[in-house]
Parts: sequence; structure tokens; C-alpha cells
Amino acid sequence: MFSFIKKLFTAKDADLISEETDPMKKFLIVGLGNIGPKYANTRHNIGFKMVDFYAEKNSLSWETGKLGDITTHKLKGRTLIFLKPSTYMNLSGKAVNYWLDKEKVPLENMLIITDDLNLAFGTIRIKTKGSDGGHNGLKDIQNTLQTTNYNRFRFGISDAFSKGRQVDYVLGEWNAEEENQLPERMELGCNIIESFVLAGINITMNTFNGK
Repeated sequence: MFSFIKKLFTAKDADLISEETDPMKKFLIVGLGNIGPKYANTRHNIGFKMVDFYAEKNSLSWETGKLGDITTHKLKGRTLIFLKPSTYMNLSGKAVNYWLDKEKVPLENMLIITDDLNLAFGTIRIKTKGSDGGHNGLKDIQNTLQTTNYNRFRFGISDAFSKGRQVDYVLGEWNAEEENQLPERMELGCNIIESFVLAGINITMNTFNGK
């Protein structure tokens, strides 16, 4: 009887159990943005747009969970948990903290995707720590987690706005030229996400920063 049970416990079963019990194989990928159709195609929502693109490319379905929409993806023995917080940008930390704790994801396995006014459109900057740079979503994550040591993937939206028009610009929609370039940038973003999960943050920074 014991030998029969042992045969049923295949290598595949062992891999599945290992995935479930090993927190280092779980990753939380957070796209920052604001909920609602009026924000859907705005510059500030590039985080949502990036994870939506990845989900569509991999035929993933979103489900509404506590404090956000969630979908998961298996990639070479790793589990990727994608999150779009429903708390609005200024309270992103609440959703991030909840899902980190619920899924028992190590902080070093989290990647925050966000917009950056200080970078030219489409420019990529990946960092393991740093200030919030005046970004309200990052500021709330920092205050909630009580640390600035978390991985962030900043996507440049440029600062092509006149004095006093920052909010209108950030919450404005992409222009025609940007729209034409976004698909290629989204593909690059998918490669960055998978590199982070499979190769680690340091190799990912060295490979993609400035591209």
C-alpha cells in the first residue's frame, strides 16, 4: 500500500506543493492607478495599463478582491500575483500591505509599476529603493510599509506641461504620438516583469535601465 501511495505522489505534485509552501516563489506585481473609466487612458494609470497588457497577452482574467482586482499567473515554477488597487492612488499602501500579508510575499519579491514625471516618455528606470519623488501613490506605500526599500519600475511620462498644469497633464490622456509608441513599451514592460521574477532585480536593472 505504501509503495502505491508513493507512486501517486509524482514529481509534479511535489513541485506544486513546493510552490505553495515556498514564499520565495511568490511575487506581487502592483500596477498603480485610479479606478474608473475616466482615468483608464490617463498618464497616471500607466501601472494599470501595464498589468492589463500583461494579463491580456497571457489570457488572464481579473477578479475583484479586497482592496483591488487580482489575477495570477504561473511562470516556470513561480507564482505571479498581479494587483490593481481599488483604493485610488493616494491610498495605494493599504492595498499593497494587505496583499503582501495575505499572500505571504517577501517584500523583496514585490514590484511597483508607476509613472514618473522626471523621465522622458517611455524611459525605464528600475530601482530597489529611493524617495517617493513627489508621487502620492509611492508616498502612501512608503508610509504604510514604513520603508523606502522596495522595488519600483518607473515609466517616464515626461514633464511636457506648463507651469501650474501638472495635475491636468498627469490626469490627461496620451497624445497620438505616445499612443503609437505605447505597444512597444508595453512589450518591453512584460519582459521586465518576467526578468524580475526569473532573473532577479539586479540583472533586470542592469539589462533594462535607460531603455
